[in-house]
Amino acid sequence: MDSKPQSFFSVRYDLIQVDKPLIVDLYVNSSVIKSKEKFVRIFPAGETLSREDLEEFHRKYLQLYVPEGQRKLYLRSLMKSNVDDVKKANVIKDTALEYLHHLFDKDKEFSTELLSKNIEGCREVVESMVDVLDHHSIESLRGLIGNLSFHDFYTYDHSINVSMYCISIYRAVNPNATRKELVHAGLGGLLHDLGKIKIPTHILNNSGALSDEDYAVIKKHPDYGLELLLGGHCKVSEDIDLRIISRVVNEHHENIDGTGYPRKLKGKEEIHLLARVCTIADFFDAITTKRSYNEVLSIQDAMNTMRKFRNTKLDPDIFDIFDQHVRYVRAEFAKDLRLSDKFDPTLPYAKLPIEEIKKFEKEMDFGKIKVVDPNKKKDKH
Repeated sequence: MDSKPQSFFSVRYDLIQVDKPLIVDLYVNSSVIKSKEKFVRIFPAGETLSREDLEEFHRKYLQLYVPEGQRKLYLRSLMKSNVDDVKKANVIKDTALEYLHHLFDKDKEFSTELLSKNIEGCREVVESMVDVLDHHSIESLRGLIGNLSFHDFYTYDHSINVSMYCISIYRAVNPNATRKELVHAGLGGLLHDLGKIKIPTHILNNSGALSDEDYAVIKKHPDYGLELLLGGHCKVSEDIDLRIISRVVNEHHENIDGTGYPRKLKGKEEIHLLARVCTIADFFDAITTKRSYNEVLSIQDAMNTMRKFRNTKLDPDIFDIFDQHVRYVRAEFAKDLRLSDKFDPTLPYAKLPIEEIKKFEKEMDFGKIKVVDPNKKKDKH
């Protein structure tokens, strides 16, 4: 039986370390025909690559590659290097995209083995996120995310951003958080929309108005995610607690006042802390990060808008901590925006369902007398 062909990923020249032993092998693709790629090793792991060697490679070869099986080693070595955080974060994001793509790829046959393998990969990504974000506040994380590259599929970018926000928000909520707790916060954020694997693509990518039937399908994704994680035979390392991850996946659309889905859980006693953190991260990224929207909200308008959902959709204590860590001008005469109560961060809206409440409208409504038709029969209940 033929063995499975080895796969490779490309690496940037400016991220290859010199003057120290490499921990990965470097390859080039010697074929110009895409369907007949032939990778040849040009530098072995364990040997020291000089600056002159790298410059010579750059003159001769358009691109260098590393075996997929060495991706974790490459990521770990990069995190220990002096490369700036934006470059590190972009590599982390590209790696996360690979694992998310493997999970969501409709052309591949989904299996428990595939799920388990990619959750392990996602854990490695989140470990790297924790390292990079160690020196970043929630405020500086916004700038970091703004400098990252974007892609076409909303779920991928959004999940990666939510993961980073979950790590930073949880660290603000619990300054003494252990590394394991931070990894679980990030992993819950990265996989929070896992159940979308089972949602038809034409519904998932619809940025227009969804029918009630299609939205009912979308609202099944938390239960689908729970089933994928706990209903089969998913096997991961002992240091990954799938029960915690599954609660984030299943509860991130539950509202603190009990009006969310899928189970209408209510309050801190019923909704897991990391799920409540994820709800805020999910909401904030959805209204502030530009993708398919015509417009996104400024940070000031976003925070003012989110504040109206404090104690309804959002945990008030976590939101207050989040609010304290986001720098923006708290203007007295800020826009008064109203976001639809039906707003759902999981949907890739073409335009946010938001409108400005004009000052004169509020004044006109104040004290308005409601005229009741005495001849109108009362509804019977």
